[in-house]
Amino acid sequence: MAIKIASMKPHCSAPEWQARVDLAACYRLVDLYGMSDMMANHISSHVPGEPGAFLINAYGLMYEEITASSLIKVNLAGDILAKPDFGASAQGRSQADAPPRGADDPQGRPGGQQVIDYGINRAGYVIHSAIHAARPEVACVIHTHAFASMAVSALQCGLLPITQTAMRFLKIGYHDYQGVVLDEAEKASLLADLGEREALILRNHGALVVGRTVGEAFNWAHRLELACRTQLAAMATQSALVPVPPDVLEATWNNYQRGTRRPYGLMEWPALLRKLDRLDPAYAT
Repeated sequence: MAIKIASMKPHCSAPEWQARVDLAACYRLVDLYGMSDMMANHISSHVPGEPGAFLINAYGLMYEEITASSLIKVNLAGDILAKPDFGASAQGRSQADAPPRGADDPQGRPGGQQVIDYGINRAGYVIHSAIHAARPEVACVIHTHAFASMAVSALQCGLLPITQTAMRFLKIGYHDYQGVVLDEAEKASLLADLGEREALILRNHGALVVGRTVGEAFNWAHRLELACRTQLAAMATQSALVPVPPDVLEATWNNYQRGTRRPYGLMEWPALLRKLDRLDPAYAT
């Protein structure tokens, strides 16, 4: 059963609504391609024409059920600028739809009902607000706890440039684990380790990518996870890995850089949206 949320479209500018649709699509695609972690993690998008404002998921919703209208707009200080009326009870269902829990409900919810007012997750806000503030050219930030990138984040060797796809990440950054990201003080080291890059391995944690468009960011996330999966598969054979000469690595990395090729997402993002439209167009509501 889907959560019933009134459309936010009448309350948004046309550019904001398009950003909402693209961001909701990205959540669905991250889930579709096996990179989600139930309701954990976050993907954010700036709001065109509103400096300092960005969209992020309501904490408590699964990626597969996120829609353009379910996203919450916040500013860099963490203030909520706009959010839908979830009007929800347990499991996000309306009071009429939610099943009775009985008088022995251990949480003591009156009438067997619990009203949930979805908000934002602090750890997600700390990471995303830091990047949107420091990198205004970034439109989208994706943080994942996907299987392969988490595994590689725990390897001392990190991501190895042993495949063409991995060579794109030859100069990827690394950020040492400092605990759950709740401390504002960690913003400085996170930003320093990301630098001007598009991708960062969070040691013992997961991965983080950024893009100038939502489609570009998704491309980075998908390719990073693919590079990590391939490395794990190769290492699992316990056979010697074939090294690539440094000059070839550098030349290949350069071929992936902005200015030497079309922007990532330019061609594949419209195709991915068509894919979602065939599967479930509700993301755009």
